[in-house]
Amino acid sequence: MAATAVRYLRSAGAPTAVEALPRPALRAVRDDERMPVDPGEFRRVLGHFASGVTIVTALDEDGPAGFACQSFASLSLDPPLIAFMVARTSTTWPRIARAGRFCVNILGAEQGGLCRAFAVSGADKFAGVPWTPAPSTGSPRLPDAPAWIDCGIAAVHTGGDHLIVVGRVESLGATEEGDPLLFHRGRFGRFAGRPSS
Repeated sequence: MAATAVRYLRSAGAPTAVEALPRPALRAVRDDERMPVDPGEFRRVLGHFASGVTIVTALDEDGPAGFACQSFASLSLDPPLIAFMVARTSTTWPRIARAGRFCVNILGAEQGGLCRAFAVSGADKFAGVPWTPAPSTGSPRLPDAPAWIDCGIAAVHTGGDHLIVVGRVESLGATEEGDPLLFHRGRFGRFAGRPSS
């Protein structure tokens, strides 16, 4: 899948770090690399880390595409970079890679239903969902998302069963109101009171 992004960016003549990356090796996990703990226990323990929730969107020749993503982080101020992680098995990622650009929609506390709709594989996730094009890439900006970050793909790295996608920020915006949608131990939540300083 990362190779798809590399091929697209090369064909478009995009001067990004992705061009220098080799095709990721797809190989079986060796016995000495196997996790020393049960995968269910790994997931349970890491579920204690609360995260925000985003929907990553793009627009390709087939229309809008997107998926729910909680593995998102700011990466660099200079240059402005963000990162998200996506499963190698994602059916949406190849479309985002082909587009070469994307928009991260940071969800608000009332958008759990929207997140669930975008977490379903194989469905028409944009059915009944209005959107507007982000100013730099044209990727879908979702209604009522308190913040959005419009990016071009800068690099794609391998990370086990996921890909690490680095985006160079081209434009962004946020409202000053509303709480974020949080995800913790398999459930959505929100701040119960004022955040501590």
